[in-house]
Order: sequence, then structure tokens, then C-alpha cells
Amino acid sequence: MTESSGARSATSTGARSATSTGARSAHETHDYDVVVVGAGGSGLRAAIAAHEAGARTAILTKSLLGKAHTVMAEGGIAAAMGNVWPEDNWQVHFRDTMRGGKMLNNWRMAQIHAQEAPDRVWELEEWGALFDRTKEGKISQRDFGGHRYARLAHVGDRTGLEMIRTLQQRAVDLGIDVYMECTVTRLLKSGDRIAGTFGYWRETGSFIQLNAPAVILATGGIGKSFKVTSNSWEYTGDGHALALEAGGSLINMEFVQFHPTGMVWPLSVRGLLITESVRGEGGVLRNSDGKRFMFDYISDYFKAETADTEEEADRWYDDHINNRRPPELLPRDEVARAINSEIKAGRGSPHGGVYLDIATRRSAADIHKRLPSMYHQFKELADVDITKEPMEVAPTAHYVMGGVEVDADTQAATVPGLYAVGEASGGMHGSNRLGGNSLSDLIVFGKRAGEHAAEYAAKQSTRPTASSAAVEDAIAAALKPFESNGGENAYAVQHELQDVMFDLIGIIRTGEEMQRALTEIEKFKGRAARVTVDGGRAYNPGWHVALDINSMLTVSEAVARAALERKESRGGHTRDDYPMTDPEWGKVNLIVTQTDGRIAIERKPLPQMPNDLMSLFEEPAK
Repeated sequence: MTESSGARSATSTGARSATSTGARSAHETHDYDVVVVGAGGSGLRAAIAAHEAGARTAILTKSLLGKAHTVMAEGGIAAAMGNVWPEDNWQVHFRDTMRGGKMLNNWRMAQIHAQEAPDRVWELEEWGALFDRTKEGKISQRDFGGHRYARLAHVGDRTGLEMIRTLQQRAVDLGIDVYMECTVTRLLKSGDRIAGTFGYWRETGSFIQLNAPAVILATGGIGKSFKVTSNSWEYTGDGHALALEAGGSLINMEFVQFHPTGMVWPLSVRGLLITESVRGEGGVLRNSDGKRFMFDYISDYFKAETADTEEEADRWYDDHINNRRPPELLPRDEVARAINSEIKAGRGSPHGGVYLDIATRRSAADIHKRLPSMYHQFKELADVDITKEPMEVAPTAHYVMGGVEVDADTQAATVPGLYAVGEASGGMHGSNRLGGNSLSDLIVFGKRAGEHAAEYAAKQSTRPTASSAAVEDAIAAALKPFESNGGENAYAVQHELQDVMFDLIGIIRTGEEMQRALTEIEKFKGRAARVTVDGGRAYNPGWHVALDINSMLTVSEAVARAALERKESRGGHTRDDYPMTDPEWGKVNLIVTQTDGRIAIERKPLPQMPNDLMSLFEEPAK
């Protein structure tokens, strides 16, 4: 990589030119075949695939290379490799995934994911990933919530970090261009086709245009729209908002996963993730009375939600009651609601959580060996020694199941030339994601998106070119906060929006509260238009937040409107006023579109699952 104009850039493999139509409009341009927006697991895997398919490829990242939510997926990569349980196979993994998503998943995505995940894990190993091993020398696999068998390939409790390290090293070795600390503010189009991206260097404030017939959105989630979240500052829903603005659609936006276990104390680290592998290694949840309360929440779940036959329900229920599969490993939405219920009932910890106890379940040596990151996280940040005392935990906004609506096989959005992967895409996880499925999702569909984007770009007989007027409009929108005299503070609007979303569109929802949230969001839109930023464009975090707010408002409204429309409780969407799961709502997905800045919700029938896959749900679990 080389330095360009004081900002971290990359040596372009395509043409580069400087556009100079005045100081306001001056910006650099680069030409590529495929541009990947985001440098987490899905973005890196997509870029590798596009490059290996012969496309001139660039990665744009809002943060730094490898600084991604992927590293927070610490527990493992879900793949039916059969290393611990030979009975495991892709059909069982597929069935677990569909059940976890309450059957709202795109069945084809769930099928592809289950079939291809083992190959992607072995591929990582070929590229240098170092996994924990079984006594036989195979890749070790651990238990996680909602999975019938132990199938999470892992590296202690830092699997996501090892994935990022491996993919990052391969991308660098291949010489893929990387533009770090570079924010995309607009997708450029030529007619109905994608023509590239427009954005700015965060360090200098100067603008940059990357021309390309194919763009892959790998921007992660929307967690920063909530007050308490495991997500880092980058996760403001940029990809979701960019796709909507470009004419794409979103799916399943009402389903937001609150991870059951986030830190609650001290306040400076509130929401920071505690990996599910703590529970996978035997950790148990207790309330302030010392009661292991998850046993109280098993019966209704297995009798009403999971089973296809009563015999199967009884078998799964017995497994949990007899502690062959602990109740702490129910799907995440179930555990989060149980913790929330205990706290609301007054049986919470002093700082508003419950207790997660691994100290009485594992030896100190085991904890140091199998959960080293968690040990250091609590010791350094909370002065808690988890080998001797329990952790205080509570649900934290962690993952959005909703994202850009894409084709299952190619990850292509409805806009020609646009693709989406990872948390920026929707459909794969239905109403609730099983732990460990995120990392396998990234590499399975990252590879497919990169290959198909490269193929699409190669087939374009003429390269789409954005008009100068479209570029000027993008510049004007980016500079608007400097020209406003409305006096609104970007940070104040951001923080108040986060409070509204967490309080009114959180774990438990009601129609009345969601209507209030939508009323507040409309007010925030007006205030966002009056946000005023002082100073210059270089090193100006207030400007960055002012632009982020637009994406945050878009995704917040999408979540609120979809959640208000879905009049039932399912997966990551729980309504006090509609507490039951409604079979009729299990037949449709909700699609979010945007026209002239106004968001609309449409109902779309679920794609029909083939009979051979439907038959898997008629068989007793093995």
C-alpha cells in the first residue's frame, strides 16, 4: 500500500484520475471491476473470491483492515463436519437452522449454508487457520444453543479473530487493494445499474470515487441504533441504508437479536459481548436467589416451538432436563427473554443483570485454557476473576437478522450490479440466528458473492458511468452539515435515538410503544436535517456522526415499521400485545422499500420448500 494525499490508500490496479471542477468538487477516482464495502469476514472472503475469479478488486472499509464485528464471534464456526458426533450431517444442520429461525428462513440459503460450511472451514485450515483439536487430531467442535450436535469448530474463545487473521493475510498476500478509514456515503448508478461508490477519507475529509460495475455490501449490522449493544461504532446500518437509497429492498428487519449475555458493569463496558462458549463449556445462569432459573423456561419452548412430533419434543426436553444439553443452550432469543423476565421480576443482580457462573463448573486451568479471552476481558475491564466468581450479564443488542434482500445462490440484490453478504444481507437466518451460524454464513456466501460479482462485471459490454450531476449531488449531501445553521448537535440526536430504540423497540415490544417510537423518529429526522457541524473536514468526528445519523434513522424506521406490521411474537420479535406465534404470519416475509425518502412495508410469501427438504421435518431427530 502507498500513502496518498496524507490518507491511507492503495496502489490502484485500475486507472486513477483527479477530478477538478473547483475546490468543493475536487476528488480522486479509481476504476475497478468489483468494489467490496467492508473488511470483516464476509467482505474479505468476497474480495478474495472476486480477485481469484480475475476481477480487479478493491476493499473499502470505514475502519481498519480486520477491525470488524467478526472478531466478536468468538465461540466457533457452525459446520456439520462430524468430528465429535459422526451422526451430524448437513441435513440436521439445515433443520436446526430452519427451526432456530422459526421457519422464516430462505430455505435455499439455509440449505447452501449447511452443505458448504464444512468445505469453507477446511479451506480456512488450508490457508493457515489454527483450530483446537480433538484427541484424534481432528478440528474440535463444541456445543452451542439450538444445535442438535456439537458442531462449532473453534479456536479457544477467539475463533472470529483467527478467521479475520487468516482471511486478512490471504487478501494481503494476493495484493488486493484496500482503502482504510474510508466511508461510503452513496452508491452511484447509471440508469438502473450500479456504477460504483462515492465517499470520503475520514482522516482528511477529501472525497473519493470508485467506479465499478459491481459493488458488494459487507458493512455489518445496525447495533449502534440501540443504547446497549455489543456492536462497535462502525455499525450504523450503512449498507442497509445505501441499498434502500439505491432502489434495493430489505427483508426481515423486525427481527433483532439481543444476545443473552453482555457485560453490565462497569458502565464503560456495558453491552460488551460475553461469548456463548461460556455456556457451551458448562456455564450456568443464576438469579439473585442463586437459583438456576433456565429450567423454568424449557417446557413451553420444547412443547410448542421446536418439535414436529410429540415424541421428538419429549426427547429434546429430556435431554435438557437431564443436563445432557443444558437449558442455557436454548436458542438465543429464548435465553434473552428468560433473563429479561428474571430481571423484571426483581430477581436480578445489583447492576441490573443475572449471574453467569463458570467458576463452579470448570477448573481454573480449564477456564484459562478454553476461555482465555473471557478471563482477561473480565479481569482487565471489571476486576472480576471468573475462575473464582460469577459474571453479571444481561441482554445486549447484537445482530440483525434483517438485511438486503438477495438471491440465495448469487447474493445479488434487486439492483443490477449490487450484492450483499454477512449481516448486511437478509433471509438466511429467518427470525433468529443460531450461534456459530454467523461465521459460516460469512465465508459460505462471501465466496459466492465474490464469484458472481466478478462474473457479472465481466459480462458488461459497456461499463456503467455515473453522471457528473450524480456525483455533485453526493458531494452536496455530504457537505450539508457544514452549511446548516439549525444548531442541532449530532451527538445529542444520536444518543436520544439510541435511547428510544432500546426502550421502545427492544426485547419486548407493544404497538403503542412502537407508534411512539415512529413519532420520535420523525422528529429526529427533522432535527438531523438541522444538525450543524463546526470546523473543517479533516479530523472531524462530529461530521462523521452527522452523516451516520442518516443511516441510523433509516434502519431504525425500517425496524420499527416492520415490527409494528408483524402482529405476532416470533424469534427476535416479541410483542406483549401479540404474545403468541401465529401460523398465518409464518407464511410471509416483510419487505422494506423506500421511494422518495418514504419507507413502505410489503408482504411477500415465503418461497416454497421442496418436498425432499420438507420431509426432514417429519423424521424424528437422531
